[in-house]
This record gives sequence, C-alpha cells and structure tokens, in this order.
Amino acid sequence: MHVISKKTLQDFSEWHPEARNPPEAWFSIMEKTSFRSFADLRRCFNSVDKVGGYCVFNIGGNKFRLIAAIHFNRQKVFIRSILTHEHYDHWSA
Repeated sequence: MHVISKKTLQDFSEWHPEARNPPEAWFSIMEKTSFRSFADLRRCFNSVDKVGGYCVFNIGGNKFRLIAAIHFNRQKVFIRSILTHEHYDHWSA
C-alpha cells in the first residue's frame, strides 16, 4: 500500500521521541503489504477499529492512536493523525 504522508509520523516522533519505533513498525508493515479489505487489515492488525470513515490503530502498546483513511481499491493510506491515548479521547471523527 502507498502511505501518505510519512511526515506526519516523523513530526509526531519529534514531539514524542519515545514514540519513534511503533509508527515506524506500522509504516513498514503497511508499505510492504497489500490489503484488499478491512478484514485483511484486521488479520494483520487485530486492534484496528473503524471509527466513522477512518481506521484507528492502537500502536505502541496501546499508548498511541494512528488515524488513517484507507482506500483499499486504490491501495492508498492517508494518515490523518497520530495521537497520544489522552489526546485521542478528545478527538472526534
């Protein structure tokens, strides 16, 4: 899948250095894998949920939430945001 944009992950890691590895691991899996549906995605990431039109990934031992819009037919992933667990509680889709 083609992930747009890695800069969001890099910016988050600058503000939260302890969060560098989980987003990088997520990115690596997403770039190397072709998911055809949410069910395929769920087999790989068992903690991913659908919230509104977004897929929300729990990463980093449930410390962070990565929010993305995924277009399976186009094999594109648009990262909307990555948030700490605390900030995610105030986010709305």
